[in-house]
Amino acid sequence: MRNLTRLKSLQALEASARHGSFVGASAELDVTPPAVGQLVRSLEDWVGYPLFKRSRSGAERLTPVDEAQEALEDIAQGLDLLESGLRKLRGRKARSVVVVTASQALVANWLMSRLEDFSSKYPNVDVRLDVSDRVIDLAQGEADIGIRCGLGTWKGVKSTYLMGEEIIAVCHNKLLPTDREVTAGWIAEQTLIHDGTPHPGGDFPTWSEWLARAGANQGPADGGLKINSTAAVINGAVAARGIALVRKAFVAQEVGSGRLVHLMPEVRWPVKWAYYVVASSKALRRYEVNAFHDWLASGVARL
Repeated sequence: MRNLTRLKSLQALEASARHGSFVGASAELDVTPPAVGQLVRSLEDWVGYPLFKRSRSGAERLTPVDEAQEALEDIAQGLDLLESGLRKLRGRKARSVVVVTASQALVANWLMSRLEDFSSKYPNVDVRLDVSDRVIDLAQGEADIGIRCGLGTWKGVKSTYLMGEEIIAVCHNKLLPTDREVTAGWIAEQTLIHDGTPHPGGDFPTWSEWLARAGANQGPADGGLKINSTAAVINGAVAARGIALVRKAFVAQEVGSGRLVHLMPEVRWPVKWAYYVVASSKALRRYEVNAFHDWLASGVARL
């Protein structure tokens, strides 16, 4: 016979350990911090020893003791299974929600057109997009799963490689010369759009570096348009404001439609940054999050 009378206390323990405080757990469980603390203390009374090492300062004021840490994985899995069972009780009409975070440029130029494929395969899973250029804290549950471009080394999450990336030069088709061939020298004379977004460790080229590889005898013309937003750089190219160095994945649709033209495609500049689908181990235990992860990782979203 199962004894589930301490279910609320176990929820309080698991949430408090994950957030590192009763305050964080209270927001998730929709009760007051003192109520969370009382639930945890009742569990401590039952087991006969403190479950947390408590400190007065720091972002995480509660640290599970060794015995609690060993038990928490089983407790978390059990709570996830209970939630899954409740969902099954609701039957086929039940809908799940997965919150996906990605940058503005990636959502607008790559992900949005692919979501219909996911929805057709998982009709009972609703996708909510958290569009943000800042790195959302997935480990603390700000979103369920994310698509990030970088070196793949983010703490607290599992990173699965999706695809590589390279930098290409593009411009609106109406900027193309009618009386001469597109060369590195011609590009150097045009209005160039410079992306000032930081890309630490990515080996992203400057216009001077790209033109040198392309064989230009001179550097870029003075001036140009300097923008600190990748999405705005792409918008500037689409608006025919100049020639831009951009991530190939971000402009694939525009190049495919012919509105943007890939200039001198023989000049290749692969970068160290790549695209990864990232999520915490806890989030991946949920059906809807795991489904979105596997859909991306399978390569379906690259079509």
